[in-house]
Amino acid sequence: MAGNAEQPAYPVGLRLSGRRVVVIGGGQVAQRRLPALIAAGADITLVSPSATASVEAMAEAGEIRWERRRYEEGDLQDAWYALIATPDTEANTRASAEAERTRTWCVRSDDAEAATAWTPATGRIEGVTVAVLTGNDPRRSAAVRDAIVEGLRDGSLAAPAHRSRTPFVALVGGGPGDPDLITVRGRRLLAEADVVIADRLGPRDLLDELPPHVEVIDAAKIPYGRFMAQEAINNALIEHAEQGRSVVRLKGGDPFVFGRGMEEAQALAAAGIPCTVVPGISSSISVPGAVGIPVTHRGVAHEFTVVSGHVAPDDPRSLVDWASLAKLRGTLVILMGVDKIGKIAEALIAHGKAPDTPLALVQEGTTSAQRRVDATLATVAETVRAEDVRPPAVIVIGDVVHENPQKQK
Repeated sequence: MAGNAEQPAYPVGLRLSGRRVVVIGGGQVAQRRLPALIAAGADITLVSPSATASVEAMAEAGEIRWERRRYEEGDLQDAWYALIATPDTEANTRASAEAERTRTWCVRSDDAEAATAWTPATGRIEGVTVAVLTGNDPRRSAAVRDAIVEGLRDGSLAAPAHRSRTPFVALVGGGPGDPDLITVRGRRLLAEADVVIADRLGPRDLLDELPPHVEVIDAAKIPYGRFMAQEAINNALIEHAEQGRSVVRLKGGDPFVFGRGMEEAQALAAAGIPCTVVPGISSSISVPGAVGIPVTHRGVAHEFTVVSGHVAPDDPRSLVDWASLAKLRGTLVILMGVDKIGKIAEALIAHGKAPDTPLALVQEGTTSAQRRVDATLATVAETVRAEDVRPPAVIVIGDVVHENPQKQK
């Protein structure tokens, strides 16, 4: 006899590797359940006169043994676990009775109350198995399972490992500023960190979600203000890693798009410390997109070029070929160029770019402070002064500026 339905099931994890499991019925239920049993390493026998194409493929691949017949008394002999899932209620009842006599844990798809075990809604993420039981409400079980797995996946549910936790160093691209635009992997690593070295262009709102024990180091590089030298950032990464702590370097955009991420990776490599690079959404494409500007558009721009504007065209340190850029017909995206845009515009015009080429400056893109200011190459210097445009801002130059439905100042 099955237990009292009013009493909760006792949760337990079955270790079925190498142990006999019998599945009776080869339909959709078996198709859903068999992969997990195979992954558990069970020695599986399927008893069924027919099977779905997917189940048949498992048999042909040697993952299960298939006896093409109906259930017979004795099929559960020496079984550790049984799944009964046929459309024949009478056969299910007989098999369930055998399981009761042989003390075999048995799941019955047609009558959960007659079973001795229930199958939880399960999910796996990073070595963690989540199993949820809610009695006779399988949809709720699945919903709770999904919420937990998604929370672990995106880092919104913080549950760092402790026993076998391996310290790590990760260079994480945080995206353009909106905390929802960090990658799932980046957010998960952030939730597992002991130390976070963050700059001001990263998704700062995520720092409030960190547990109290996490040390946050401000590596903000504010133009013309306080800054943490790159060498100091490199040293901090190395020192905390050598202390066995999990370290996340949280950067704006992508670590390798004008983020000096390679310098940090090289410093760590020189110290013999491996690191993980987690790509991020670059502001060069996401910020224009946030205000409706496509960096490419059919019939308008077949290429886009991303350029650093942190040094002026006449600066001997500049590595940019402004003369060649002026000849391109596609979109030009300039990062870190607000204070140099006047000289940049002059250089592009001098090398042949039309003075009336449309241009947009998007300040604090994807954040609550986002704003867009339009101009042309000829007017941009005065517009930046008049509108008090400040960094960080992404500058988009080209005909794509006119191709969006949400132009706004």
